[in-house]
Amino acid sequence: MKIRLICAFAAALMAATVAEAKQKEDVRVVYGVDFDMNFDNREFYRSSFSESMTIFGARLTPSIGLAVEKERGTRHSIVAGIDVMKDFGAQMAAPKELLREPTLYYRLEKDCGKMDLELYAGVFPRKKSEGKYSEAFFSDSLKFYDNNLEGLLVKFKLPKAYFEVGCDWMGQFGQTQRERFMIYSSGEGKVASFLTLGYSGYVYHFAGCTEVRGVVDNILANPYARFDFGKMTDFQTLSFRLGWLQALQNDRRNIGQYTRPYGAEFDIEIRKWNVGVRNSMFYGRDMMPYYNYCDAGGYKYGTRLYFGDPFYRVHDDANEGPGMYDRFEIFWNPYVSDLIDIKVRAIFHYHGSNYSGCQQVVSLNFNLDRVTKKLK
Repeated sequence: MKIRLICAFAAALMAATVAEAKQKEDVRVVYGVDFDMNFDNREFYRSSFSESMTIFGARLTPSIGLAVEKERGTRHSIVAGIDVMKDFGAQMAAPKELLREPTLYYRLEKDCGKMDLELYAGVFPRKKSEGKYSEAFFSDSLKFYDNNLEGLLVKFKLPKAYFEVGCDWMGQFGQTQRERFMIYSSGEGKVASFLTLGYSGYVYHFAGCTEVRGVVDNILANPYARFDFGKMTDFQTLSFRLGWLQALQNDRRNIGQYTRPYGAEFDIEIRKWNVGVRNSMFYGRDMMPYYNYCDAGGYKYGTRLYFGDPFYRVHDDANEGPGMYDRFEIFWNPYVSDLIDIKVRAIFHYHGSNYSGCQQVVSLNFNLDRVTKKLK
């Protein structure tokens, strides 16, 4: 039924726009196919931050639509698609369970001289967001399973800078479903050949529902400076990133006052011949203090309130003091084609001097976005 509705919607859009083409506007068919395969073997038995498991699955996201160029440097597009996903080995009662949700969005592309403006409105792939966010914001598993954003995204691209701001509406007020939305933003600008200053942040509103009242505010900000000496050396990448994570959180009904977890994060990445290492070290307090709390209905906050890697909780126990989390990654990212991205990674997690577990990850992405010739 979902596929029929999407096909009917796309056909109606095309018919209406082709009719308008008689007015000699530049009308084109746009289509895209995005494929992801992800193998992520997680061995976390050394700690209680996250469960050991293997995430192994594939996603196909085809889309089709129409683009209209009403004036030079401005393009309007309407796109419809479907998100198809399968967890390997999972039993499904019917083929329709492969269909996650439709994508339906409007896209504006505008050349503003020295700046390019891009806008998305509707249900669109998360990959359209190009901001730099720490793993404290969004974990790998969230980005794989929650593939789409619902709301609005505006992007500004300049020769030496990039900024974005968006709104993701995650939950509609209901009997048991909480009203949830997030306003997020990221940006950075090059101030020297080797120095970039940037930030990322979000304001997350975790409101109540009919059965459970109460609101939890979750605000997170991350200003940073990145030094990249790759062009001055024989390395593809030789970068250092120093940032500060500052959160403001308040469970209005159960706590009634703000808690302010914080910490410093230092990243280093070295890449040569498409092989590299990346180390991220965080020193600070538990960035997810309400993770194991429950609301009045007995539902654990957990990943409903926090979207980052749970290792940023820093301590296995209820220790409120500062601690250190270190993430060390070895990766191989061979070049195959401009359409294909393959990455093989081994990731090791440590808290203080304690080993917390590891991941072995293999990911493959194929992306095809095209605009056909002008319709006649």
